[in-house]
Amino acid sequence: MKIGVFDSGFGGLTVLRALLPLLPQAEFLYLGDTARLPYGSKSRATIVRYALSSTRFLLEQGADFLVIACNTASALALKEIKESTTVPVLGVIETGANEARSQSKTRDILVIGTDATISSHAYAAACRERGLRALEKACPLLVPLVEEGWVDHPVTAEVVRIYLTELLQQAQESDLDPDTLVLGCTHYPLLRPMIEAALSPAIRVIDSAQATASQAAEQIAGHRARGGSAGSQSCSCRFFATDSVAKFRNLGTRFLGSPIHQVELVDLGG
Repeated sequence: MKIGVFDSGFGGLTVLRALLPLLPQAEFLYLGDTARLPYGSKSRATIVRYALSSTRFLLEQGADFLVIACNTASALALKEIKESTTVPVLGVIETGANEARSQSKTRDILVIGTDATISSHAYAAACRERGLRALEKACPLLVPLVEEGWVDHPVTAEVVRIYLTELLQQAQESDLDPDTLVLGCTHYPLLRPMIEAALSPAIRVIDSAQATASQAAEQIAGHRARGGSAGSQSCSCRFFATDSVAKFRNLGTRFLGSPIHQVELVDLGG
């Protein structure tokens, strides 16, 4: 089975990293639309257009299942992506909210993410649909710190502490009793130990990348049970980027946790 994984850049590689051990017989196609990032600074119409062209490329490569490993695209373009194809499509926001529902006892949820994702209130809406109350906070400094490689740096630890202190204060002022924090950005799993260290042990951290991988594996297992073939090959990956394959190899290796040796450059237009 060919599984297409799409992100505007590198963060979605944390989703792929979580998928690999769960689906060892799959063929993965990962596209990072690095020429057009960041999506978060674009209009919704532009994000939809970019996301549709990127997912169309993965479908042309033969993808049987699409994972939208981009919070901004999941928040603003998932409906259009689903309407444009007949293959199953899974986004990272719905999966994070599903996991929060299964884990939370108090039904009060905290969410951290980028400005674009938080401004969309997609997590709040998804949590509300599942009977949860969500308090969201944008943490715009975390993505550049991760991409700089400062995942163990004291500056990053202090930034995380400040953001979470502010968020917990807001929760207290809103009379919320949160027991779950959703990492609403695929860069944030690299900061999970630092985030957990800044929180009370009573607050469970949900990695939306891991949640997405687990739920994708469940859906694919169901597809195979209905008549699909599990195949006999071992897992393989093809990587595509729309800009600077050298940068993708170097930075992507950090997110994937293993070397990326070959990246194919593709042109998806403006």
